[in-house]
Amino acid sequence: MAKHEHSVELAGVDLAGRNHICAFFNTIDEEHRVLGSFYKDGLDRGEKVAHIVDPESREEHLKRLAAAGINVRAMTDTGQLQVVPWADTYVRDHQFDQNGMLATLERRIQSGVAAGYPLTRLVGHHMDWLLVDKPAAYNLVEYEARLNHVLSKYDDPVICVYNLSKFGASVAMDIMRTHPLVIMGGLLRENPFFVPPEQFLDEMRERRSDRKTVA
Repeated sequence: MAKHEHSVELAGVDLAGRNHICAFFNTIDEEHRVLGSFYKDGLDRGEKVAHIVDPESREEHLKRLAAAGINVRAMTDTGQLQVVPWADTYVRDHQFDQNGMLATLERRIQSGVAAGYPLTRLVGHHMDWLLVDKPAAYNLVEYEARLNHVLSKYDDPVICVYNLSKFGASVAMDIMRTHPLVIMGGLLRENPFFVPPEQFLDEMRERRSDRKTVA
């Protein structure tokens, strides 16, 4: 599928086709202060916006979108704005499903194209619930690395939002290493720690092998 010729701005920076971004925030207020205009700009430009959120915070998220000047009811009624809970996307049999998630995200991008939207702005919010134990954390960072392969076919921007207070520095570094761009301190930066996905996945396989040897 051909990539779009469609510029996207985030935090005052033209993404120029670089479309896999991790965003680290300390509070929800900070998150919406930095990303609110990104959400509204996409809708104002006739793009599709899809958010995957904590089921318990969905209503609060919708209120914050409304406070940013978005007509939430009208946009959700038309399908231009979709705010869906984690369980509908990330989880299968009570576990994070890498393959299912990758396929779901690609379908969301393709469905936007089929519906006539020039781009889909897709945001996964606070996936830190997956980081409560090491196997789940390994599963998540492998997914983040693999997502680069999927997104290389598109220009549709995908932002993975994390709460810095929920996990340690080593996990944060792994997450960062799977994203070409990073938002930290409210600023979007080229990520000097980014590792190409195949190299990162090889490293993860070695880690898993080492863990089995130790066990």
